[in-house]
Amino acid sequence: MTEQAALGVGRSGLCAGCSYVDSHLKAGRCQPGDSCVRAHSGRQIDRFFRANKDQAEHFLADLFWERRAIAARYAPVDLIGHLVSDNDEIVRRVVVDRIPADSLVKMVSDPDREVRLGVAARLPEEHLPRMLHDPDYLIRATIARRLPHGQLAKMAKDSEREVRKVVATRLPAFALDMLVADPEPEVRAIVAERALPGLAASLLGDSEWWVRLAAVSNAPLELLPPLTSDPEVEVREAALARLGEENAT
Repeated sequence: MTEQAALGVGRSGLCAGCSYVDSHLKAGRCQPGDSCVRAHSGRQIDRFFRANKDQAEHFLADLFWERRAIAARYAPVDLIGHLVSDNDEIVRRVVVDRIPADSLVKMVSDPDREVRLGVAARLPEEHLPRMLHDPDYLIRATIARRLPHGQLAKMAKDSEREVRKVVATRLPAFALDMLVADPEPEVRAIVAERALPGLAASLLGDSEWWVRLAAVSNAPLELLPPLTSDPEVEVREAALARLGEENAT
């Protein structure tokens, strides 16, 4: 767009009365229909702030939620802290990825699931227990992936199978007994795959064949002969293979 055409647009439409006509439009730092902070287009607003980061802080209280959200991406981090309580979740989702991790404690109970997921991913380790009972299981699973081993036992009785599966993959082998009787075979199978010999032995008689199969690789050899007659061929083959390997040494 030529300067003359741009100035023509400036006398009407979104450019009319815009304070950036003289300072930015003439200098090519914004362009109607492409890079415009007054547009109701996220792409145009983003292009404007990308080229004019120094202006983002002036729009953090804008009435339009998308303008606030995009401004929050580019404004200095020390100026966006108040947006942790913004009334729009999209704004808060931007904020949760940018503010210092120590400030995320204020957002552990945010009503938006995506915001809390962001909090769970970045919250300092010492504050993770605050989210142990979050109503969303994906958030609890995220906490289970990050929680120090010494505190994982608190999540071994979580109501959601997917959370307990994460716990089963992270608990030290000596602590897996707390999940050996889990009602879900997928959890017990993870336990069997990681169990010490004594615990694996207790799973050789599990009602689910894939749990027995996982237990074969860790159970004491002297307990495997009965598994060579297991009703499931994969369990029989695994038991025979392990016994054969031992006999070959």
